Amino acid sequence: MPRIELKNITKHILKEITLTVEDREILALVGPNGSGKTTILNIIAGLTDYKGEVFFDGRNMDKTPPHMRGVGYLFQDLALFPHLTVASNIAYGLKMQHYPEETITARVDDLMNALHIKKLRERYPQSLSGGEKQRVAIARAIAPFQKILLLDEPTSSLDAQTSKYLRIELCTLLKKLEITAILVMHDLLGAEEIADRIAILHKGAIEQISRPGDILFNPKTKMVSEFIGMPNILDCDDCRILSSGLIEVVSGNMTIVLPYEGNTIRKIAIPPHDIYISDTKPPGPALNRYRGTIAEIIPLRSMVRIRVDIDGNSLLTELSAEAFDEMNLDIGREVFVIIKLRRLRYVEEFEDSRE
Repeated sequence: MPRIELKNITKHILKEITLTVEDREILALVGPNGSGKTTILNIIAGLTDYKGEVFFDGRNMDKTPPHMRGVGYLFQDLALFPHLTVASNIAYGLKMQHYPEETITARVDDLMNALHIKKLRERYPQSLSGGEKQRVAIARAIAPFQKILLLDEPTSSLDAQTSKYLRIELCTLLKKLEITAILVMHDLLGAEEIADRIAILHKGAIEQISRPGDILFNPKTKMVSEFIGMPNILDCDDCRILSSGLIEVVSGNMTIVLPYEGNTIRKIAIPPHDIYISDTKPPGPALNRYRGTIAEIIPLRSMVRIRVDIDGNSLLTELSAEAFDEMNLDIGREVFVIIKLRRLRYVEEFEDSRE
């Protein structure tokens, strides 16, 4: 089974990258544009030259051409063949490798069933939705029995709901087929939904590689903290399960309601940009709404960070520079704070190791 090792890889912005992806692991590469994420995929696939060494299961692959590496690659632009049907697109790689016809038919059927695209068999790419094209492209990349799959932002062009469903389906399929996968993702939340581990890249270096919850709750460097939005981390002092899948969490003198699906909550993370601040009392129900006092104002280029004291708790919020100027806020002024229910994230007391 494929275990991928990169040793001292240097190419363009990449500087002495050393990275191991375990057998059947799903690793997400996340970071700003130009940080080297796609370059890593191209090196593993053998599509570009590099300094350093690449190993699959301990075997050096540096002299192995791309078509002999056994790597499936889903490019960001998908590159489906417009003149071929869905079934023919998926079967293309199998035919190029001269698999028997019965093997091709069975493999195509299995993948179409797994990705819920069997009804699209005779359709052409131009008639498909964005999500359908993504599913076809994934099936085509996996079809030739590849045990390594590289995906460059596989859900970036989709709406939020379609993207979420596809990530869930893709994770299930990769685990079922025991595929080692590396995905380039632009969204940390999306990476958390699919990856066993997440590597944060910045200027060609790996800043941190950890399990999803560790990235959010324990950023190792200032860059990682800035990239994930410098989340407010609150300890849970007490919990009370409410009706309709909600839980009430007490942190200090604050009571916060959030969606609940599991065990006792240990910590809550609230990104500053998901906290709404107003100089007037907003209309609506009192759920997750608080009064606070501005304790600190931190001007940045296009935004302003504001630290608000709420009954002994300190929360960092963000406003656009324009909105800050309109509200004429100052230290010591009372403000109203709303924490968005759907954006709250938490670590459970007995967190699943995903292993």
